[in-house]
Amino acid sequence: MTASLTLLVLMAVLFGSGIYVMLERSLTRVLIGFLLVGNAVNILIYLMSGAPGLAPLMHEGVDESEISDPVPQAFILTAIVINLGITAFMLALIYRSWWLAQLGDKGDLIDDEDEDLEDAEEAEELVRSSHEDDEAIQSLIDASDEEFDDEFDDDFDSAEAEIDREPEDESVLEERADPHPDDEGSTR
Repeated sequence: MTASLTLLVLMAVLFGSGIYVMLERSLTRVLIGFLLVGNAVNILIYLMSGAPGLAPLMHEGVDESEISDPVPQAFILTAIVINLGITAFMLALIYRSWWLAQLGDKGDLIDDEDEDLEDAEEAEELVRSSHEDDEAIQSLIDASDEEFDDEFDDDFDSAEAEIDREPEDESVLEERADPHPDDEGSTR
């Protein structure tokens, strides 16, 4: 196969101009240079793929020497996808650097004093309303005609006394710790 002279010249021009543009310090020029070099690589892969032939599908009556090689086509598609991904990343970098340049000395810090003041006022209002709710509930409890249950108080006092009382004998402690000492598998 003879390579097309037009494609060879186009590939050389794309490589040369892409590398020249990438040598600039501007991120936008680096992106443009990268796109030019990426397209030049795609043309190079196309030129290296060989003579055009039939679609790479095997069926009856097709000679294997007449079909084209599918690997360079897969390489070109892969190169296009990689080029697209790196282009998106570079665009994000360019946008971020532009945004930081627009902020000036503040850099990445943006003051939210107005928003902080609004949040503080809302919090103060919530605290004030919860205090008013507590006072309203307490006034309802005070105005209630229900009385405390004396039986509950007696049960509570007797349980508290039981906890505070110390046992007189160590056998009581052992019985509480292991109520069934004869059982196998009991743990202490």
